[in-house]
Amino acid sequence: MADAKADALEELDRRLEAGTARVGVIGLGYVGVPLACAFVRQSIATTGFDIDPAKISQIAAGENYLHSVDMAPLTAGLADGRFEATADFARLAACDAILICVPTPLTPQREPDLSYVEATARAIAASLRPGQLVVLESTTYPGTTREVVRPILDATGLTSGKDYLLAYSPEREDPGNATHSVARIPKVIGGDGEAARAAALALYRPIVPDLVPVSSTDTAEAVKLTENIFRSVNIALVNELKLIYERMGIDIWEVIEAAKTKPFGYMPFYPGPGLGGHCIPIDPFYLTWRARSFDAATRFVELAGEINTAMPYHVVDRLADALGRLAGRSLYGSRILILGAAYKKNVADVRESPALKIMQILGERGAEWEFHDPHVAALPRTRRHPELNGRAGVPLDAETLARCQAVLICTDHDAVDYGLVARHAAIVVDTRNALASRGLAPRPTVVSA
Repeated sequence: MADAKADALEELDRRLEAGTARVGVIGLGYVGVPLACAFVRQSIATTGFDIDPAKISQIAAGENYLHSVDMAPLTAGLADGRFEATADFARLAACDAILICVPTPLTPQREPDLSYVEATARAIAASLRPGQLVVLESTTYPGTTREVVRPILDATGLTSGKDYLLAYSPEREDPGNATHSVARIPKVIGGDGEAARAAALALYRPIVPDLVPVSSTDTAEAVKLTENIFRSVNIALVNELKLIYERMGIDIWEVIEAAKTKPFGYMPFYPGPGLGGHCIPIDPFYLTWRARSFDAATRFVELAGEINTAMPYHVVDRLADALGRLAGRSLYGSRILILGAAYKKNVADVRESPALKIMQILGERGAEWEFHDPHVAALPRTRRHPELNGRAGVPLDAETLARCQAVLICTDHDAVDYGLVARHAAIVVDTRNALASRGLAPRPTVVSA
């Protein structure tokens, strides 16, 4: 038996080195699809798994449901056999390497919700066999791979490092960023043992030339959190500076433009209406939760979270102030056009978007609101704001602008006619410096927020 298990791991190594291993990618979203595409481009047999049968059908029909991600390689792969998509998780047994790319959200109490990871691990365990490599890519706290995923897989009677291999390699996706694709972003890899790390390096080497091995899965998990906490803290800092400079009559955007001319010791971060996306609003809380079990305080990280979480309220307060000063009316009963529902420019992704929180606050304060987003025709169902599900956007035209008492720019998409906004909007509250950066401000009715 021992020899058979050893032979299975040796066969896995041979297939990984030869590029003949079949790769299974679980979770066909913003992380899993680009990863699957990268393997398919290198003619590595790949199977995509997802619990949503609609995604499987859309892929089969050649439909792109992610918009900012080029899914053409999957369509081509379906045609020539390099790729297949399925909701049948029993087919995981045919895969040599299995990559977990599922969501890791927060609970309403801001604690880690690993239900997707745990369910996926149980699905893998149902058909786990000797000679497989399992890699968790989902962002999570240090210790997850070792303390959550491994026990579920080991409960099958197989043992990590002896029968199958287990690793962690954090996703580093940036939706809408054409410059930094999977193949161009260095890949951090930590294994549950040296054999697992070596196997994971062999797995990713054909698709990512720059590999960064680290000593353990815990370290690799900490790398990802550190990257996103760095951004969260610095965005919080510039948001706080914005509030301070605002009182002093200083334009934070002008300050940043001048400061970033320094060729060393400074990196520009920009203020906004709050944090959005699948990483920055969530990941810091994974560390603060984990740190509590070690009796460690995370005051700096938590303060950054408080500042960023408060920004949507500040934006609405600035909007209310602008309406009072410039139009002599209250927020209650006013009609507001929100420009941009996505969490960042030029994508259709609304996960954790501050625009959704702003919509909620406006409704609670008695305002009527509409939204326009060239990439979001209607709001999808979200965990935090299910009441917004299906709310359709409105066209951006002179008629829409005329019936609204103010325009609130939440996302600075390029595909927006800001000249039209400047000509027809009564009041513009600009959280992204969208007008000024295009030479359309300052104007008396434009308020920075």
